[in-house]
Amino acid sequence: MLRIGRFAPSPTGPLHAGSLVAALASWLDVRARGPQARWLVRIEDADTERCLPGMGEEILEQLAACGLTPDDTPVWQTRRTGLYDRALDRLRTAQLAYPCGCSRKDIDEALARSGIVHARHGERVYPGTCRDGLHGKPARAWRFAAARFQADRGPAALHWTDRRLGSQAQDVAQEVGDFVLKRADGPWAYQLAVVVDDADQGVTDVVRGEDLADNTARQILLQQALGVPTPSYLHTPLVRGADGDKLSKQNGATPLNTATPSDALAALDSAGQVLGLTATSASSAAEALAAWVPQWRELYNPRP
Repeated sequence: MLRIGRFAPSPTGPLHAGSLVAALASWLDVRARGPQARWLVRIEDADTERCLPGMGEEILEQLAACGLTPDDTPVWQTRRTGLYDRALDRLRTAQLAYPCGCSRKDIDEALARSGIVHARHGERVYPGTCRDGLHGKPARAWRFAAARFQADRGPAALHWTDRRLGSQAQDVAQEVGDFVLKRADGPWAYQLAVVVDDADQGVTDVVRGEDLADNTARQILLQQALGVPTPSYLHTPLVRGADGDKLSKQNGATPLNTATPSDALAALDSAGQVLGLTATSASSAAEALAAWVPQWRELYNPRP
């Protein structure tokens, strides 16, 4: 079986220490599977309002400086909207997607009436207001009918195993609700785009940051609804700031310094330590990467 992994950054800013951890982990996971495995890079620029011009190219340059070169030409989500349209049409035909006319205020008010303010990481758990029709409101978004889909498949909780975090379970209908596939302002939602992209690119192994683990159950439901394979998942440790919060572009994470080969090597070494890899005496990024491949194989036992 051909193993394919990917790194899929959003071009809302340059790579930082946290995003390099995910990039390095996904690269090592592919290389540890043997010479036939392939590592892809996908620029997730579907949310055009948050993405910055030229940032995708800068991210690719940062990766190249660290020796992380994809095995195929990178793809950009904004050039793949036809794939998302067709996936939404399939879900609509199967009555697994419906239009929603609710604003955030509408959802907050409905939740307040039911005694719920916010749940699950501060997100709004959609109460199903438009599940049986728009009630005269204009459509603002398309939602996945998670409750309907789960009801047709038996046990509510969805179970899966993360290669690092172990056994996981989530009842999407109760803990998340019918989630958005396409937003009111036009962009495709992350959940649908990533599932369609992974299936189209043949991705077999997803390695990404632990902050994205909570999305996995939603994505597995969509994979089942669309009849596409479910990859294996491994969620890496997060890099945290001095305040203990996840390091991110939103909280001012310092851009990765890859200006010189020694800078790139230092950045890689820091990322390797987060992943539990032994510091090397390598004089180049290529040497460090080569030394870490067998370590990764021993730590995470990727299948060839």
